[in-house]
Amino acid sequence: MSRYLDTAYVAKCYLNEPDAAKVRALVAGEEGLTSSAWCRAELACVFHRHVREGGLSPRQARQLHDLFLTDVRDGVWSLLPVSTDMLASVERRVRRLRATVFVRAGDAIHLVTAAVAGFKEIWTNDRHLLAAAPAFGLRGRSV
Repeated sequence: MSRYLDTAYVAKCYLNEPDAAKVRALVAGEEGLTSSAWCRAELACVFHRHVREGGLSPRQARQLHDLFLTDVRDGVWSLLPVSTDMLASVERRVRRLRATVFVRAGDAIHLVTAAVAGFKEIWTNDRHLLAAAPAFGLRGRSV
């Protein structure tokens, strides 16, 4: 079974954050874990934040980031490209949203990437992304 995870849930696969054990249990032994290539940049920022806040040493952050990159190389993660066409699709879809839908650029990239790739669900604990998911034809899921 293939699952699309946003960066918050990808990070929980590597960091001991709230609900990390539940996320790891959700994806344990699964093939076809998917996210946007956008998560590479976001995840680098997540690791940096943990260093800045004192939760990780710079060495620990590098090791965890390297583990993620190894997992990408080894096919644990399928990262869907963020192309100019994908960004244009994000732009078109966001322009059509009702004014009441709150969506940030990174969340919109995840939502459109998942929708375009044919996913019906997106897994995250991000309350804004969960609330915006139906506007993109997706069901937001959380552990």
